[in-house]
Amino acid sequence: MAKKVVIVGGGTAGWMTASYLKAAFADRVDVTLVESGKVGTIGVGEATFSDIRHFFEFLDLREEDWMPACNATYKLAVRFENWREPGHHFYHPFEQVRTVEGFPLTDWWLQNRPSDRFDKDCFVLASLCDAERSPRHLDGSMFENDYVDGSDNLHRMTMSEHQGKTQFPYAYHFEAALLAKFLTGYAVDRGAKHLIDDVRHVALDDRGWVSHVVTAEHGEIHGDLFIDCTGFRAVLLNQALGEPFISFQDTLPNDSAVALQVPQDMFERGIRPCTTATAQEAGWIWTIPLFNRIGTGYVYAKDYCSPEEAERTLREFVGPAGADAEANHIRMRIGRSRNSWVNNCVAIGLSSGFVEPLESTGIFFIHHAIEQLVRHFPDQAWNPVHRDQYNSAVANVQEGIREFLVLHYLSAARSDTRYWRDTKTRRVPDALAERIEQWKVQLPDSESIMPYYHGLPPMSYMCILLGGGAIPLRPSPALGLVDDSLAREEFQLIADKARTLVDKLPNQYEYFASLRR
Repeated sequence: MAKKVVIVGGGTAGWMTASYLKAAFADRVDVTLVESGKVGTIGVGEATFSDIRHFFEFLDLREEDWMPACNATYKLAVRFENWREPGHHFYHPFEQVRTVEGFPLTDWWLQNRPSDRFDKDCFVLASLCDAERSPRHLDGSMFENDYVDGSDNLHRMTMSEHQGKTQFPYAYHFEAALLAKFLTGYAVDRGAKHLIDDVRHVALDDRGWVSHVVTAEHGEIHGDLFIDCTGFRAVLLNQALGEPFISFQDTLPNDSAVALQVPQDMFERGIRPCTTATAQEAGWIWTIPLFNRIGTGYVYAKDYCSPEEAERTLREFVGPAGADAEANHIRMRIGRSRNSWVNNCVAIGLSSGFVEPLESTGIFFIHHAIEQLVRHFPDQAWNPVHRDQYNSAVANVQEGIREFLVLHYLSAARSDTRYWRDTKTRRVPDALAERIEQWKVQLPDSESIMPYYHGLPPMSYMCILLGGGAIPLRPSPALGLVDDSLAREEFQLIADKARTLVDKLPNQYEYFASLRR
């Protein structure tokens, strides 16, 4: 086994990796993390997939252990505002779609149209988001007995192993820098070495493998396996080893962002249990509510908007509360490294690949890569099969998410600016174009989405198609021959259940104030 692991770069990617490796291998693997004291954490990775719970479960961390320390809140969905037209919104919730008479309830919605809100008609969580409710009662119990912690026997299972078995109803928002700080303590307490130093040089041996890194204060740091967590710079993988980078800019043009951290009285404002993506003239603005502040930013394409225009738009959107907030301008590298594992170097996080943060995939990419590294961890023989399987799994996830994000723009009916009109004429990956033609007459199912694991079930595709409004959709013709009485009953059950939960559940601020006490 490659027993000495050197992680170059800290932040969320570095410390998630260090913590997971120590939880997986304990003292059987020596972990050293080298991070510069001059490089800060990019604050766009504050929202997650619901699968992130498996990360914390693997580390044996309970919510009360880490959430207060990271100003964390619950995320039940992504809320899309103004993607169809001004004033319109819809949710992509963390909830499985129900089936009636062998057909998804979304198909029945297309057939019956109980209202103009597919999300509220088909999913309970949409109403909880509108009402800003917590998914847990003040005593900590879940709103749904099916989700009692531990009842699904998924402890220490990977994301790909669990997909399709359950859909956990929420993810998290958290302050990325505080999570990195929390995990620093976790990993160091379990034996990881932490060096604050600058890497001056990456030394390669005669084979082209990384021999060691040379630091300013600690000299040479040798290891067996080197993990590149240096962000968009990809100091080891792209710079030292010369691995090519594959750009996604031809299909996903957003390449820039400006972010603000806005202190707010969250008791007065309220904490909406979802990430909000609000369409703008040249991109979209994210809003992530934490316990003590709002994280917000404008993701845009520089071909349509200057940094100055973007910052002005964002500040106008936030209002007076953000007047004194410092703007963080970010140039995003959209795409992926051709291979994320080359020789004895594995890139995790932004150095591996990144798509715009529209569906909070940054933390998901990190988590998935770490799981795959543990699964394919090399021994002294360095069998290339482990490397190749890792690279295939990581590439499939990144390409799958790319398709899903492209679908967001193709399905959005908004067309009031050049940016939004161009989203309908930009190149579409061939496989996605074929799939869309199928989805026009049959909503997505497990057979018609990308066949490789990429973290997204067919329900996710249904929500984007139904919410965006630009792609014409039809219900299955068979529904015209099936009695719809059970479907109508199911719509009513969802409405009744949502109404009851809204009345009983506390709001998010009440819940997290109680948790802190």
